[in-house]
Amino acid sequence: MAGIAALRNRSVLVGAMCALTTALVVTLGGTAAHAEPSVTEVEKQIDEAWTQLEPTVEKHNSTRQELQKKKKQAEVLGAKIKPLQAEVDQVMNRVGVIAAEEYKTGPASTLGSILVTGSPTTLTNQLELLDHFARTQGREIAEVVALKEQLEAEKAPLDALVADLTKQEAELAKKTKEINSKVDELQKLRLQIYGNGGGGELAPAPCPYEYPGGKRGVVIKFACAQIGSPYVWGAAGPDAYDCSGLMLAAYNQVGISFPHNAAAQRGLMRSVSRAELQPGDFVFYRADLSHVGMYAGDEWVVHAPNPAEPVRMMKMDAMPVHSFGSPL
Repeated sequence: MAGIAALRNRSVLVGAMCALTTALVVTLGGTAAHAEPSVTEVEKQIDEAWTQLEPTVEKHNSTRQELQKKKKQAEVLGAKIKPLQAEVDQVMNRVGVIAAEEYKTGPASTLGSILVTGSPTTLTNQLELLDHFARTQGREIAEVVALKEQLEAEKAPLDALVADLTKQEAELAKKTKEINSKVDELQKLRLQIYGNGGGGELAPAPCPYEYPGGKRGVVIKFACAQIGSPYVWGAAGPDAYDCSGLMLAAYNQVGISFPHNAAAQRGLMRSVSRAELQPGDFVFYRADLSHVGMYAGDEWVVHAPNPAEPVRMMKMDAMPVHSFGSPL
């Protein structure tokens, strides 16, 4: 009986790893219906969708950050230009008053009022004063206008870049939304298939339960891919693992190194609460921190249990939890 059970478990394991469901054709009233896709087929579609989504999301993030940066630069220049415009307006108002007065009295009248002084010295001084006033006002206006035009020249390409980045951001946001929608649909189908027993005994739920993307996506997908690998004490892959060996092998995929010891791993990462857990975080067990697994989402953990069982999934509270840690 033990041999039969072992064979049955091995058969389930192969099903869990390969998840290749034979296409069925069901005749309903003479019409052929398409068979439900296999777990593997859906996983492949999700992976392809993520391949499209992750670069788009990263580009979106980069564009959004650049947009915020350029907006701030444009705002700073705008703040400098505003008082300059006010200064130009003020000077031009003064010139306008003088010009209006000159128009009403006329140049002959102005010259006549100077000439009636009867003093050549006074006349010379007054003429010089008028000339100095004209030159001063002209220079003041020219300097302010030049500075204003310089700042506006700097701001113009920024305004154009802000407009372009705003357009890019909107397009990327639309693209991201479309791909996310596709992933959500695939995820629903994935959960439905697992709910119909598609994962087998070693993976009774989707692993990971949902795709987190980024480094988390890399490590949790690696850990899940090891389901069915044998437990060997002191092993860290590629064909066998112990509990902490599975964790360090997964994070080696993203260039993060850990010691081959659960307690030591716990000391190298920040604590998180149960509510903060994300796929890829560590779940530590027992008071002596003698066991560790990786959170896969929805209260599931993937881990290397013991020499009697291969790498598999279990409910998070199947063992006494010590604490939670996040390496990212």
